[in-house]
Amino acid sequence: MNLPNILTISRFILIPIYLIIFFDGHARIAFLILLLAGVTDILDGHIARTRGLISQIGIMLDPLADKCMMIAVILSLLISGMIPWQAAVFMFIRDISMIAGSAFFHFQGKLTVPANVMGKLTTVLYYLAILFIVFEVSFATVYLWFVIIVSMITSVIYIVQFMLLNRKAN
Repeated sequence: MNLPNILTISRFILIPIYLIIFFDGHARIAFLILLLAGVTDILDGHIARTRGLISQIGIMLDPLADKCMMIAVILSLLISGMIPWQAAVFMFIRDISMIAGSAFFHFQGKLTVPANVMGKLTTVLYYLAILFIVFEVSFATVYLWFVIIVSMITSVIYIVQFMLLNRKAN
């Protein structure tokens, strides 16, 4: 257990805190919890890379923490009526597929693709979309659909990278 992995685990702990605050009627404060989770994500990655603390468990847990937080956010926004159910379905399918796919292939002994620039960009775009939604910006839903399209493109890129990485490994 190293510092980056502890930071990753802290993001799992922030999920119920986010949900409690959100459903207590404080969506904007809950957004700050989401931002805190984002900061820990940036920190754990930076520390792991600069101090040579990248671990296989970290490669697996980091995106899982991100996806679990995003699923909690999607669920809270859906239940509160802040996003259309169709958008939530696309977002759920993508995130749950990535979690299930990563776990399945990890246990099959396949190599996992670490986060890349497109994945990080997609995360930032999702955070902006959530900010726009929570603060009721007029174009928030249109922007959310744009981000969903970008995230689907990013998913295809990850799938291609996964296939190439594992083809080389065999």
